[in-house]
Amino acid sequence: MSIRLAIFDCDGTLVDSQGNICEAMERAFTDAGLEPPPRSATRRVVGLSLVEAMQVLLPRAHPDEHVTMADAYKAAFFALRAGGEVHEPLYEGISETIDTLEGSGWLLGVATGKSDRGLAHVLAKHDLTHRFATLHTADRHPSKPHPSMIEACLADTGAEAARAAIIGDTSFDMAMGKAAGVLAVGVAWGYHEADELVSAGADIVAEHPDELAGILERIA
Repeated sequence: MSIRLAIFDCDGTLVDSQGNICEAMERAFTDAGLEPPPRSATRRVVGLSLVEAMQVLLPRAHPDEHVTMADAYKAAFFALRAGGEVHEPLYEGISETIDTLEGSGWLLGVATGKSDRGLAHVLAKHDLTHRFATLHTADRHPSKPHPSMIEACLADTGAEAARAAIIGDTSFDMAMGKAAGVLAVGVAWGYHEADELVSAGADIVAEHPDELAGILERIA
């Protein structure tokens, strides 16, 4: 039987991290003497790499300022983590879904806009590091929706695109999946609305993690 690969986004798909992300963004903007974006705007850019996120939030700023603000966000998030203020709980049903997929012979991967360090911390905290065969982050790839992260996951595992899926909560994930030629599975518990996911190319949208194993069985 050929390899089947389920690639998960992290923020908004595996874990609920919006509170931390919004707090770090607000601190970064405040420290820079700027008006923080509303949390609704910050949630809209979750999934993008940081420089690209700042381009959306500060469209009239100079490119150098985008880089500076990306670094300021990293520093703010690191300070939150150092102070024990970061809470990234798994969504209800995710742990059981991972068990089910592994038990059915799926390989698992992650493609995320997080940094290597951020992803490693989340997976270690939830004792999930060993569950994933391939991990790719914004540190080593172009921002979503570029297909680079998915292509790297496929290369790492030897899976073919026709036997793989991306599971994510944003339109960026769905567009990335379409660009890579894999099944694009949206999730309704994250940061973009279901109709946005469909418009971006989602083949199907799951309402709860316990639906994912059944949905993925469409990959023969």
